[in-house]
Amino acid sequence: MHKKLIVAAMTLAALWMPTTVKAYPDTPENTFLTLRNQIESATSVKEKRNLLAQIEETGTFLGMMYAGNLLSDKTLKKEAAKVVAKIALKHPEYNGANTRDLLRDAMPSLSRADKKMTKAYLETLSKDEEGFVSIFNGKDLTGWKGLVANPIARAQMSPEQLAQAQKEADKLMEEDWKVIDGTLTYVGHGGDNICTERQYADFEMYVDWRLDPSGKEPDAGVYLRGAPQVQIWDIARVNVGAQVGSGGLYNNQKNCSIPSEVADNKLGEWNSFYIKMVGERVTVLLNGVKVVDNVVMENYWDRSQPIFPREQIEMQAHGSLVNFRDIYIREIK
Repeated sequence: MHKKLIVAAMTLAALWMPTTVKAYPDTPENTFLTLRNQIESATSVKEKRNLLAQIEETGTFLGMMYAGNLLSDKTLKKEAAKVVAKIALKHPEYNGANTRDLLRDAMPSLSRADKKMTKAYLETLSKDEEGFVSIFNGKDLTGWKGLVANPIARAQMSPEQLAQAQKEADKLMEEDWKVIDGTLTYVGHGGDNICTERQYADFEMYVDWRLDPSGKEPDAGVYLRGAPQVQIWDIARVNVGAQVGSGGLYNNQKNCSIPSEVADNKLGEWNSFYIKMVGERVTVLLNGVKVVDNVVMENYWDRSQPIFPREQIEMQAHGSLVNFRDIYIREIK
């Protein structure tokens, strides 16, 4: 009788538990994030080699690029070369200048059979495809600038006014944004965004992000074509509605603004976005889970206008420490 009561109580409790929270999505993207963390904390070469070999199974673009960064490590270059070749050959959609360069760099460390296949594969690839380009070099702020007003206000400035405002914004950027351990890190308090020097029309991009759990209000985002934003926040902040999860088009009013499900990793851990924007429509994958599916993004700065056809990409901060890394963009032409 006692056991029956316990089972009944557990059943009732389960009915009242929220069904939308899935803290750790079981996806190739999340598996790669886990393997990367384990490699970077591993103490033996053997352990690193075993973990690196498992990255091949994820088949992810960022996994391939990470392995490519290890080609210069004499103790890991053989395993890294195999990961690069195997992922690239299975995913022709990853073709681009970066991928082709990695394959050429990997070939000297491949087995004879893999080298032959890789060489033949390279000959089939279009040499005109630029592919995903890194827009953050992990060393300094090259390619980035400070935020000046909004796209509408900037367009109304004279060249002289814009140049002066940009000079002041760049000075603030250099105070608030630093490169720390290879990550683009916000260390300021004012909350100004850091912006790409280039402007983009249609594109797809990857970016990893991490919020500091000790921050007062962990919150950030990615502005698309100068407009807010793909939301990033601590899902425990229920007072502002953050329990819906990250990845939504937060500033939409007419079109959907919240993600379809919660796919955030634990606060303080790395998360990974894949974002695609074609015309007015945006698709977002968070940790490999599609949370926004081809939704129209509204123009926050003037809701009577469609979203700007070409503008800068911005990493947003809200006064709390946030890290970004592995930022790649492929322009869709």
